[in-house]
Amino acid sequence: MMMTNQLENLVESIKSKVRGLKKSKKKPYVKMDKSSSVRVEIRSRKARKLIDKTLKVADQPGKRSIS
Repeated sequence: MMMTNQLENLVESIKSKVRGLKKSKKKPYVKMDKSSSVRVEIRSRKARKLIDKTLKVADQPGKRSIS
């Protein structure tokens, strides 16, 4: 009997939470802009890739173009 009561209470609380979510048409999360440190990290990764590519080409004297 007590277990049934707890289950009913749980189901009711879940239903009310779902109803509350449906009523509030808010997005579940807020999209954040990239922070300046993230932008610096992305730029440094791109720069590192370019440097690695340039060094690789420089190590092959027969080829002249970087593509």
